[in-house]
Amino acid sequence: MAKAASIKVKLVSSADTGFYYVTRKNSRTMTDKLVKKKYDPVAKKHVEFREGKIK
Repeated sequence: MAKAASIKVKLVSSADTGFYYVTRKNSRTMTDKLVKKKYDPVAKKHVEFREGKIK
């Protein structure tokens, strides 16, 4: 059986609020860490979210 191309990743807020998003990424084409600018409702502003580990 073939291995799935997409994996789940956890995007952790760089504002250290503990808020995170869970998304998917294609692990074959995007080999580097995922970084996106999204809204953090705890900090009430847009901040960078970096890829972290899902436990």
